[in-house]
Amino acid sequence: MSERRNGRRWSPPLRRRRSGPDWAKQAPTWRQARPALIAEALKRASARPSGNWFVVGASREVRPGKRPYGTAVGGVEVVLWRSDDGELHAGPGSCPHLGAPLRDSRVVCGTLVCHWHGLALDGSPTAGWQPFPVHDDGVLIWTRLDEVGGEDPTALPLVPPRPPAGRGLDAVFTAVGRCEPQDVVANRLDPWHGSWFHPYSFVDLSVVREPRGDEDDAFVVDVSFRVAGRMVVPVRAEFTAPEPRTVVMRITEGEGSTSVVETHATPLTRPDHERPRTAVVEATVAASDRSGFALARAAAPALRPLMRRTAGRLWRDDLAYAERRWALRTTGRFPG
Repeated sequence: MSERRNGRRWSPPLRRRRSGPDWAKQAPTWRQARPALIAEALKRASARPSGNWFVVGASREVRPGKRPYGTAVGGVEVVLWRSDDGELHAGPGSCPHLGAPLRDSRVVCGTLVCHWHGLALDGSPTAGWQPFPVHDDGVLIWTRLDEVGGEDPTALPLVPPRPPAGRGLDAVFTAVGRCEPQDVVANRLDPWHGSWFHPYSFVDLSVVREPRGDEDDAFVVDVSFRVAGRMVVPVRAEFTAPEPRTVVMRITEGEGSTSVVETHATPLTRPDHERPRTAVVEATVAASDRSGFALARAAAPALRPLMRRTAGRLWRDDLAYAERRWALRTTGRFPG
């Protein structure tokens, strides 16, 4: 039963779902999930500028006093580390002296020291080593690689709007698949597969509005997140692609309004690689205006592994989707 709290009517976040159709009896969505519609949405997303910025990982993965963080973007080795004051540095992951992997080196007093011959890098141009522009948005780290992006560079990346700093609970999940970024984005621009492919997480999904072009290029979805048994959390969510390698799901109505799930697809290999690999870096930033949400933020260290586990279960399936899509469109054969 609802009651009034602080002058507003309070209602529990969970709903008990009426017994409805089981998985096999839900309404088919294949007619609505038109390949041409998804392809056009992907084409518009691919044409948007990125400023050559790529998401490389979670902000908390690169901390002062810790070992450097190494990855690759478009076949380019990248190394990142922080100075003792927290300043973030990024640059080529190969030592300019004799090519040592800088990800295996050490950070000493905020300086990256190569473990082969002791070349010290403080983040400024040194011995032919040139830093990359880097940006920490508080949840994710971005680096700009003009050689890989091939676009007009921008001073900062296009960071999607999020709940105000300090009011959200964030967690970042990373996985790698054998596909290209467009296959990951195409997966996210197909919301119709949700309750069919992920019945353990989503039920009662319906797309209530499709994209109408660049001025209104969003999928609007009504869906219930399954919690346990018949207990669900119904919401309305909006899917948009602000740049070629990002899809954002934002809850616009219902529990957790303004919460976002950002899916970033970062190519690890060169564009012409025979067996491409793409990193999926997904940031979930949950928010709620309920007073009890402060307890969730306080319990963030314990909740983040659970949030990553939930994302991992979804991406175990969705990477298989993306990998199969890549194989079918590039070879005409299914992977095997």
